[in-house]
Amino acid sequence: MAIEVGTEAPDFELKDNHGRTVRLSDFRGEKNVVLLFYPFAFTGVCTGELCALRDELPRFENDDTQLLAVSNDSIHTLRVFAEQEGLEYPLLSDFWPHGEASRAYGVFDEDKGCAVRGTFIIDKAGSVRWSVVNGLPDARDLNDYVKALEAL
Repeated sequence: MAIEVGTEAPDFELKDNHGRTVRLSDFRGEKNVVLLFYPFAFTGVCTGELCALRDELPRFENDDTQLLAVSNDSIHTLRVFAEQEGLEYPLLSDFWPHGEASRAYGVFDEDKGCAVRGTFIIDKAGSVRWSVVNGLPDARDLNDYVKALEAL
């Protein structure tokens, strides 16, 4: 069960596709965060979603907002994926301990060993203000993210 709107977003510390440490708490008081969990790099729906974000990046990564995309892939896989697809926002690895951040947000599928498609809009105070969770085959609508960010 995904965490609920109105709760404090669980903090995490994950490596990005360049090996840099990223903590959710680093953005507290500074930026709203669009936290997007996706199953795996190089898969059809995931590639489509992440490239759609790339194409609309100024809406999701700017002075007021930071986009963080999390999968259970290794940082090495994420590095190649980002280079291949021209993704310039942080791709975070929830590889080890396997799925720890995904579990904290209630979006880890134990049977499949990966995160389902969960997105959380976190305000500058660190509270979850909006979320959507879709099953593995179901892409999310970026327009919903835009509306949620505009409501902050």
